[in-house]
Amino acid sequence: MAKAKTTMNLEENVASALCYVLMWLTGIIFYFMEKENKTVRFHAMQSILTFLPLTIIGFIFGWIGAPSVGWGYGYYDVSYNPGIPALIWLSWAIYAVMFILWLVLIIKAYQGEKFKLPVVGDIAEKHA
Repeated sequence: MAKAKTTMNLEENVASALCYVLMWLTGIIFYFMEKENKTVRFHAMQSILTFLPLTIIGFIFGWIGAPSVGWGYGYYDVSYNPGIPALIWLSWAIYAVMFILWLVLIIKAYQGEKFKLPVVGDIAEKHA
C-alpha cells in the first residue's frame, strides 16, 4: 500500500510530523505551502492553534513575573520590583506542558494517527 504524498513531495506522516518540529513556525509554513493534503493541513493548523497562544501566554507570564532591575546607589536593588514568583512558575509550567505536547504530537503524527486535541483539534479540522 503506497503512502499518501503531499504537495511538497513528502510522505504524509513525515510532513505531518514536521508541522510540529518548530512548533507554530513550521505549522504556519506547512499550512500555507500544503495545498491539497487535508491531514497535513490539519496538523499544521493544530500546531499553530496550540503552540502560538501557549508561547505568547508563557512569555507574558514570565515577563510580568520577572523582577525588574533597579540600580540604586551602585548595587542591584530587587526591592524596586521583586517580581511575582507565582507567574514565573506558571510560565515554566506552560513551557513544560508545551514540551510534552510537542513530543506527543510529533510521535502521533509520524505514526499516521490523527490525534485531535480538545477544542483546538475541532477548530483545526474545520480549517483544514
